[in-house]
Amino acid sequence: MAPTVMERYKILPHTADGKFQAYGRTLEEAFGNAALATASLMWDWSKVEPRVRHFVHVTGIDREQLLVKFLGEVIYLFETKRFLLGKVDGLRIRPEFAGFNLEALLGGDILSERHELYGDVKAVTYHDLKIEECEGFSVQVVVDM
Repeated sequence: MAPTVMERYKILPHTADGKFQAYGRTLEEAFGNAALATASLMWDWSKVEPRVRHFVHVTGIDREQLLVKFLGEVIYLFETKRFLLGKVDGLRIRPEFAGFNLEALLGGDILSERHELYGDVKAVTYHDLKIEECEGFSVQVVVDM
């Protein structure tokens, strides 16, 4: 029997903002899927060809701050460079003396008439933020829209 493919993320109902849970066998995979879930609230990341790449590096005092800063980079790159995320490669999280650091290579494209936008994530919040380990990892995020 073939192994089942793990669900990447699930968009959850929320009254005013966007909310999702993202999953992964590792913390890195869950963070990468959280980035794709964030993008999915604004565009269809699966239709974005990785023509452009951006290297990101963030640090955080804990895993929660690291996740908020990482997802903030996806929003920042969209707002400043019109970069549409389509793929997350080589994401690594390492413990440091004062917390954690994360490095990843984001693949995507620059916004053009080829792409359709249907949402606007303004910020990642700490409200209801959860990172849980149970047969892999799950992260829950609420974003301002």
